[in-house]
Amino acid sequence: MMGRSSGWAPRNAGGFRADNLGQDALSMIRNLGFAVFVIGVLIFTIIAATYQPEDPLFHPSAKMTNFLTSRSNATFKADDTVVRTGEDFIASNQIAFSSFINLTDVEIAVPILETGNDLECQGKTDDPIDCRDPDVFHLLMKATIEKFPDAHFYKFGKPVLGSNESTCHMAWRFRPKEGKTAAFYKDYRSFVISRSENCTLSVVGIGEYHSGGNARKRKRNHKVGPDKTGKSDEGFEKVPSETVASQGSIALPVVGEAVNDSLPIVESESSFRRGKYLFYSGGGDRCKSMNHYLWSFMCALGEAQYLNRTLVMDLSICLNKMYTSSGQDEEGKDFRFYFDFEHLKDSASVLDQTQFWEDWNKWHQKDGLTLHLVEDFKVTPMKLAGLRDALIVRKFGSVEPDNYWYRVCEGETESVVQRPWHLVWKSRRLMDIVSAIASRLNWDYDSVHIVRGEKARNEKMWPNLRRDTSPEAVLSSLKDKIEEGRNLYVATDEGDVSFFDPLKDKYSTHFLDEYRDLWDEKSEWWSETAAKLNRGNPVEFDGYMRASVDTEVFLRGKKQVETFNDLTTDCKDGVNTC
Repeated sequence: MMGRSSGWAPRNAGGFRADNLGQDALSMIRNLGFAVFVIGVLIFTIIAATYQPEDPLFHPSAKMTNFLTSRSNATFKADDTVVRTGEDFIASNQIAFSSFINLTDVEIAVPILETGNDLECQGKTDDPIDCRDPDVFHLLMKATIEKFPDAHFYKFGKPVLGSNESTCHMAWRFRPKEGKTAAFYKDYRSFVISRSENCTLSVVGIGEYHSGGNARKRKRNHKVGPDKTGKSDEGFEKVPSETVASQGSIALPVVGEAVNDSLPIVESESSFRRGKYLFYSGGGDRCKSMNHYLWSFMCALGEAQYLNRTLVMDLSICLNKMYTSSGQDEEGKDFRFYFDFEHLKDSASVLDQTQFWEDWNKWHQKDGLTLHLVEDFKVTPMKLAGLRDALIVRKFGSVEPDNYWYRVCEGETESVVQRPWHLVWKSRRLMDIVSAIASRLNWDYDSVHIVRGEKARNEKMWPNLRRDTSPEAVLSSLKDKIEEGRNLYVATDEGDVSFFDPLKDKYSTHFLDEYRDLWDEKSEWWSETAAKLNRGNPVEFDGYMRASVDTEVFLRGKKQVETFNDLTTDCKDGVNTC
């Protein structure tokens, strides 16, 4: 018995019986994996509860990065100073513009003006010029095309009488031949016309940009909703090619047109009663960077469109201190200072909150209009789609970042609610300043962007930037990139532009402040912005406006030289971030 039992072991002795070994090992691995999972969940929960992101744009999606990252590496005060808007994403080469007007299209009629009858002309050399004469029209078109060889002309307006009997004013739409943006520009100038003794007419002078004010078309009162008639502007020869493109109907900005960004109104009580509205209240988005503001605003606009509601919006913006001369956040800035409200109200359903609340207080009790309050951003737009209440109010609390508007569009909502980027364009009043600067340079200039400021002083993060952006280094870098003698627009954050005087030995340099007359108290921008949008009160040409104009002028240069791509080997965001 003892011999037989000497090879026997208890059934569970040590748990390592040969036939159970695999099962026990698998059980141990399973228990260990579960323990690791529990620990991982615990760690993640702790991090999620305590983590405060540096960037207020919490976990930005690839789409946000694509739309809000400047294609020019422009860095004037901060990396997010200049916001890219809807018109930046209409690629110029994707639009099939109609054929432009060539010199040969108009010069066949001009010889009529170049011959005359001396007998018929006796005593008539000082007679008034008939600006409505088709021959005069063709003469002015020919003179314009010859004067501006770097532009493609798409439409000419019929000439009108100018400031005296020997001048005519004429408008036209054009694009620079090497234009990189899908936009049209409008100019209207004064032409001085002379008649010789044999009746020959000739253009002896063409005024500066926008000198022909009589040819400027004034817009009528705003009609609610976009104009779908497809009618062209009065007096223009061609159907506007910006209205119809090869890829469908694509609206393009026309810089230089009169702007009608008056506030839309609800015409009647019955119209108000039939409407459905969405309003975002409170939140921590105020006084943040313009990137943050726009990212959140576009979420609200996207939800309103998804719900088929009118967005009730606050046109008053708090401008972040990074853009102000005072170094403090500044309230009371108008949305229309920075963005094209006319395009927005013509393309989407929006109302100013002041007007809306006046109408709401007047009619909601009488008409039995109801309000639905939402205080949790996790309540998705999809859950609100079936509501029949007249007004949905999203109320945001005081705890950041959970009180940011854009949180509504995160998670499952991101794939359902699309931000309608095509609805928000840059202010056409600011873009008109850009067009004026480019026109003064005849749209024939190159540009360089030179970042210095705080980055050049931080040699730990940007060890070479100060040296690489010195005038001598810039001249050396430009030598093989830009021909000597060219007009060179310098976009820079360097406060003292005399620092770049050595560049004048090789180039004709130009800086933003050279064009101050375009936004001073006597300018068209001043009268349009202060008088129409700010009740006659002065409007500061603030840091955001400066950065926008500086960047856009830079982007219209024929050749563009970047700081971090071309002038220095340093990384834009500091050491080891390239």
